Amino acid sequence: MDLIINIFSLVGSLALFLFGMKTMSEGLEKFAGDRLRSILAAMTKNRVMGVLTGILITALIQSSSATTVMVVSFVNAGLMTLGQSIGVIMGANIGTTVTAWIISAVGFKVNIAAFAIPMLAIGMPLIFSSKGNRKSIGEFVFGFSFLFMGLSFLQEAATAMNIGDMVAGMLAHVPQDSFLTILLFVVVGALVTMIVQASAATMAITLMLFGMNIPGFGFEQAAALAMGQNIGTTITAFMASLTANTQARRAALAHMFFNVFGVVVFLIVFYPACNAVSWFVDSVMGGGNDLYKLSAFHTAFNIINTLLLIGFVKQIEMLVCKVLPMKAQDEDYRLKFISGGLLSTAELSIMEAQKEIHSFAERCQRMFGFVPELMQKEDEVEFTKLFSRIEKYENITDSMEMEIAGYLNKVSEGRLSDTSKSQIQKMLRQITELESIGDSVYNLGRTLNRHRMHCQEAFTSDQIQHMMTMIELVGGALTEMLKRIDLPTTKNGVKKSINIEHEINNYRTQLKNQNLHDVNSGLYSYQLGVFYVDFISECEKLGDYVMNVVQAGKGLNNDYEGKPRNGQG
Repeated sequence: MDLIINIFSLVGSLALFLFGMKTMSEGLEKFAGDRLRSILAAMTKNRVMGVLTGILITALIQSSSATTVMVVSFVNAGLMTLGQSIGVIMGANIGTTVTAWIISAVGFKVNIAAFAIPMLAIGMPLIFSSKGNRKSIGEFVFGFSFLFMGLSFLQEAATAMNIGDMVAGMLAHVPQDSFLTILLFVVVGALVTMIVQASAATMAITLMLFGMNIPGFGFEQAAALAMGQNIGTTITAFMASLTANTQARRAALAHMFFNVFGVVVFLIVFYPACNAVSWFVDSVMGGGNDLYKLSAFHTAFNIINTLLLIGFVKQIEMLVCKVLPMKAQDEDYRLKFISGGLLSTAELSIMEAQKEIHSFAERCQRMFGFVPELMQKEDEVEFTKLFSRIEKYENITDSMEMEIAGYLNKVSEGRLSDTSKSQIQKMLRQITELESIGDSVYNLGRTLNRHRMHCQEAFTSDQIQHMMTMIELVGGALTEMLKRIDLPTTKNGVKKSINIEHEINNYRTQLKNQNLHDVNSGLYSYQLGVFYVDFISECEKLGDYVMNVVQAGKGLNNDYEGKPRNGQG
């Protein structure tokens, strides 16, 4: 019974450690918010700055996996190039060594759990604060406390289970001086990290075991485990990229190549490298804590690996491009930036959704471009083919609305800042209105199709001219919408869109009045007038939906005061 309790205590301690890391990471990320995104965008102009950015971000959020998944997300969303991502990934590997140094310094020698609980008293009023920034700081404090409480409980549970004796017993049957044993530890480190999906957690376990002075588990074996963890940590980004686009998969593959290359190089010079690190810690750092040797090896491994490869970013990029060639994808059937299984972090996933909404808007504009083409088709087969394409696009807009909405709902399940919650609401409204644009374009196509099937009379030259003028006005509204859709809406931006909409409304009213006069004058039949007015009225409705999309984004900047028209002209 005691064994079962100890096993659950060990797993529970690890769970508390991982939960603390996740909470601390999310708290920092939400506090940084747009600044974190700006840092990544601004500081990746060259490979050196990319490396420094990776170090900074990972040191802040204490998770190289979170950084690399974030980078894969950015590449997937087109916010970062493949070359830029490789530099950040290199830096992330160095940044993650900060965790090992913190644990080495205070994790086992000082009872940090003793003041971790009082820290919760500091975090409590912050986490219940109504202000988003204070709440995020509170989450960071809670996460930090949980992380080191979990670390302390992990050591206690391991001691209670006599895990040191258990490991020593297993290692008694393994030859200590064999290089195959080193390779075995590399494989074990990789497998354990793949399962836990947090290299910081497996590094903490490795440091704990190393600190127990277990016979047969010395510095060299611990160093081999640490190298294996660098391979295992790549699985998180790789899994995140499985449903992403080709560029994102290339970024994850570059991460894997980079870490595997480093392990291979260090295995070639493994024993001299271990001796060099031991000498450095003993002679330069003055010895002291043995755990520093492992932290120093972990840091040296990642820094030297980065120095060796930083000059070959272009070559790495070429290699992954050859391994994963770009496939011709039918973009009509899949989202470009959102991938079903990819939710890097709640805050940053909003950027992916915003890119997808922009793509959605572009698709609607492209779909509307089929309408004037349809008007000019005289051949029955060509007309039917193009109308079928409009119908296909309408089904695609329905699917895009549901998929983006589902993604945003998944994102909203995470802990979000108030700003991000508000932004998700605006984005949900935008996709609803964009889907209405798709419906409206389809209705225009249906009107032309019904006219062709049920009316023997062709539109007059004046009617065609008026319809084309209306199409130009709506096309201008769509173009303006695309400029505004992923930018904070300014007062002038909204006013320009409103002016176009008013022009559409006035022209609609003018044409409807003219139609009554022309029908009464016998210029064309009443039936033809019905199809003509249906087309003009549908164009005006489409303009309203366009205006609603623009207004949905105006909450990002409240300079303009106005009410959405909700489809009313």
